[in-house]
Amino acid sequence: MERTVLYRRHVESGARFGPFAGYEMPIQYEGVLAEHRAVRERAGMFDVSHMGEVRVRGPRALPLLQGLTPNDVAALKPGRAQYSALLTERGAFIDDLLVYCLGPEDYLLVVNAASRVRDLALLEAAAAAERTGVRVDDRSDATALIAVQGPRSAGIVSEVVGPEAAGLRYYSFIHQDEALHQDGLGRIVSRTGYTGEDGFEIYTSVERADDLWMELLEQGRDSGLAPAGLGARDTLRLEAGMMLCGQDIDEETTPIEAGLSWMVKWKKGDFVGRDALACQRRDGCRNRLLGFEALGRGIARRGHRLKVSDRPGCSGPVTSGAFSPTLGRAIGIARVDCAESGVPEPGSAASVEVRGRRIPCRIVKLPFYRRPKA
Repeated sequence: MERTVLYRRHVESGARFGPFAGYEMPIQYEGVLAEHRAVRERAGMFDVSHMGEVRVRGPRALPLLQGLTPNDVAALKPGRAQYSALLTERGAFIDDLLVYCLGPEDYLLVVNAASRVRDLALLEAAAAAERTGVRVDDRSDATALIAVQGPRSAGIVSEVVGPEAAGLRYYSFIHQDEALHQDGLGRIVSRTGYTGEDGFEIYTSVERADDLWMELLEQGRDSGLAPAGLGARDTLRLEAGMMLCGQDIDEETTPIEAGLSWMVKWKKGDFVGRDALACQRRDGCRNRLLGFEALGRGIARRGHRLKVSDRPGCSGPVTSGAFSPTLGRAIGIARVDCAESGVPEPGSAASVEVRGRRIPCRIVKLPFYRRPKA
């Protein structure tokens, strides 16, 4: 397995490691519960340098990305980002990703580690079909990514990278020091995250990652900043109703089925998967990703089966499940067949079978948790 440039720092902090997308990643330090609460109440810091970064540049970069992704890349101005995807012709997920507009002909795609090789091949093939006007550069191995998340994150990050960070809107970013890195990315400070809290993701060169990690840790000491692993990242994103690619969303799931139809911009023109999604939009779709919470003791895990009461055939596998530290009960997401009985309303009774016994549940609207407004 590969290791990120910050591996030594995780060892020094007493991290417990596990495999994830081909990397040996920190799963927890003090413990998932403590790290989860640190992010919700104060601030937590994650090493997510396993993510992939692909830069797409040139006069034909915009039309290329418009044809490959369902969101409207043309709506982006420099300094803004959007959530989007790469889809199959059937409209299902190859990967979900972020698109950053660095300039009028300059974009950065942040992709999942497990899909990086396939995504890159897809982008390179599309660029080759253009013949000229697009350059695709994989910057993943040269780039580290550190996420600082939580209600105190703005104060911590702005002290390290500059006061302009605190003024960023959600899904906005500042691009720093690019000229110092020739063909590199420089440093990008983005007000984005995968936890449901206010937070920042900072892209930097691997050479500067260690110093940045230690500077953030020192600056955040009095604010209660704690290093956090992928265990807490998973419970945080699940509470926030954020999908995990390869688990909740995959090549069997479309944005419409996942409740992400807002990312599909119909007026922008053609894109891969548009026809299939248009059919689902017109005719409806068989499966839906639904949130549920347990009313009894027990935790539904991936692969367990949810059944909606009084709706014959309305059932399906759990894709994500965990105990919610914030809510104090078990929650989950399931892919439910709603073809014959229709989509159940929030509050509908359901049950999930765990180790031979059925646990009563109810269907709930996603997300499970929304951070309090400031």
